[in-house]
Amino acid sequence: MKPIVTIVTAVTLLLVSLISAIASAAPGEIDTSLTFNSGILVLAFAGFLALVVVVQAVPAVITLYSMIKAAASESSKAKEAISTVHK
Repeated sequence: MKPIVTIVTAVTLLLVSLISAIASAAPGEIDTSLTFNSGILVLAFAGFLALVVVVQAVPAVITLYSMIKAAASESSKAKEAISTVHK
C-alpha cells in the first residue's frame, strides 16, 4: 500500500472516531428513560430472540468444526501420483 493512502486512511479513521466520541459525549442529548422503561413482555421477547440465536449457533459451530476437521484430515494424507505417457 502506498504511504499516502495509509496516512489518509489513518487520518480519516481518527477524525471519524473523534466526531463520534464528541457526539456521544454530548450531555443531555439522549434520553434513555423511555428505552429502559419497557414492560416485562418486551424483555421476555428480547430474551426469546437471544435464545433463538444461541440455539441456532450451536449446530453451526458443530458443523464448522466437522468441516475443518475433515479438511485437515484429507490434506494430511499423502496421495500417490500416477502419470501416463501416450505415444
